[in-house]
Amino acid sequence: MIIRLVKMTFREEKIPDFLEIFREINEGIAKFPGCTHLELLQDTRDKRIFFTHSHWRSEEDLENYRHSDLFSHTWSRTKPLFAAKAEAWSLNHL
Repeated sequence: MIIRLVKMTFREEKIPDFLEIFREINEGIAKFPGCTHLELLQDTRDKRIFFTHSHWRSEEDLENYRHSDLFSHTWSRTKPLFAAKAEAWSLNHL
C-alpha cells in the first residue's frame, strides 16, 4: 500500500474556491481504480494549509491516477489558487 500526502497552501481568499473544487472531485478520486482512502485535512494553526491523505493499492495505481484526465483537470483548476508550491510525499505503510 502507498500512502500519499500532498500539502497545499492556498491564498486565503481562494480557500472557498478550493473547497468547492474538492467537493466536486473527491468522489471521483475516491472511486479511482486503486484508491482505497481519501480525506482532506486542514492545519490547526494556519487555515491556508491543507493536506490530502490518500491510500493506493500500489505505486502503479497512484501513477495511473497522476497521469489521468481527472488529475490533469483537477490540478489545472487547483494550482492557480496556491500561495506556495505544493509538496507531496509517497510513503510505504510498514
